[in-house]
Amino acid sequence: QVHLVESGGGLVQPGGSLRLSCVASGSIFSIVTMAWYRQAPGKLRELVASITSGGSRSNYADYVKGRFTISRDNRKNTVYLQMNNLKPEDTAVYYCNMQNSGYWGQGTQVTVSS
Repeated sequence: QVHLVESGGGLVQPGGSLRLSCVASGSIFSIVTMAWYRQAPGKLRELVASITSGGSRSNYADYVKGRFTISRDNRKNTVYLQMNNLKPEDTAVYYCNMQNSGYWGQGTQVTVSS
């Protein structure tokens, strides 16, 4: 059994920054691809970014390229999402996901508003 716990969300003004964290329990974290998704009200959940097990490769949705950075620390079983230059359209619940496993975190709310 794996548990994913996100933190770091909150209210931020446009142009601001937040860093999300997701801590995973269990022993398989270091061998799996991790990802961040988000879901805005009335919209489908969408992939934001993913990172391979060793952290050597990452992928981003076009709408966050150049603004968001995904990273991981396998010693801490933690994956991060650094979000810069936030826009109101980034407002959503952000979820941590262990790819191809069905494991999801509970989500953390990010609200970008002046």
